[in-house]
Amino acid sequence: MGRRYLDEALNHGLTYPHSMPVTVIVQSLADYTHAQLVTAPGHGFVADEPRDEDGDDLGLSPYELLAAALGACTSMTLQIYARRKGYPVHEVAVEVEHERIHAQDCAECVDGREGLIEVFRRKIVIRGPVTEAQRDDLLRIAAKCPVHKTLRALPEVFDTIDVVA
Repeated sequence: MGRRYLDEALNHGLTYPHSMPVTVIVQSLADYTHAQLVTAPGHGFVADEPRDEDGDDLGLSPYELLAAALGACTSMTLQIYARRKGYPVHEVAVEVEHERIHAQDCAECVDGREGLIEVFRRKIVIRGPVTEAQRDDLLRIAAKCPVHKTLRALPEVFDTIDVVA
């Protein structure tokens, strides 16, 4: 996301424009059980499962990647907002924990949910002499990071499959 887009997004509800598709290609690595080559324009890395899940532990697992996306987006959003507002934020760290729990065991969950649910917990650490009002404002903005909003929106996933012989 460019600086101009994120500044506009912060002013207009942090939604992605429809004309901005994001394409990531994930391709299996033939010599490994679960390892995947993940590429996007100009970038690449390996995702894998840990050894205790029959992987080779060559990279983050899919759920670790999802948690990392939430943490990275939260940190970036807060840093950009703090700079724009002139808040004395020197550094932002976001610890994201993901787990599946029974809905009945989740006091903070929305009523009416049943069975196992996905829960992400973010611990945001701000380094800098921010006031309590600035802290509260930053917490409000954290809920507006685009990845957080995407996860809350229950996005649709449309699949196609091409078979190459």
